[in-house]
Amino acid sequence: MLRLMKETDLPIVLELEEQLFTSTWKMDDFLYEMNENPFSQMFVWEEDSEIVGYMGIWIIFEQAQLTNLAVNKKYQGKGYGRKLLEMGISLCQEASCEIMTLEVRQSNVVAKSLYQSCGFEKVSVKKDYYQDNHEDADVMMKGLI
Repeated sequence: MLRLMKETDLPIVLELEEQLFTSTWKMDDFLYEMNENPFSQMFVWEEDSEIVGYMGIWIIFEQAQLTNLAVNKKYQGKGYGRKLLEMGISLCQEASCEIMTLEVRQSNVVAKSLYQSCGFEKVSVKKDYYQDNHEDADVMMKGLI
């Protein structure tokens, strides 16, 4: 079940951040997105009272930005990333967004494959995007109308 992220979810979400990423969001980052950023919506996918994954989306007028998407390692490869992404796309379409963008590490072949299979295309590169290792990011975009 997809639902809005709550502050009580953050200990688990932060634990997943540490397990899954080398450049992680911190507590303050999530709190800002949940409580202060008027464009942000943060979600968790929960099954049997366990957080399987989470995602963040910014909706700014007719544009949407996927800010993060993560799936617990023990649930990876079971379609949860696709479910999260497809639900995010649907939410953005319902909000009358015309395009959706995201940034992804150039080395993240699995994520890029998922995004491409859902209709995202590489449109540009952000050089030196990731602070931890200065890796470039591919900017991907999908038309929603």
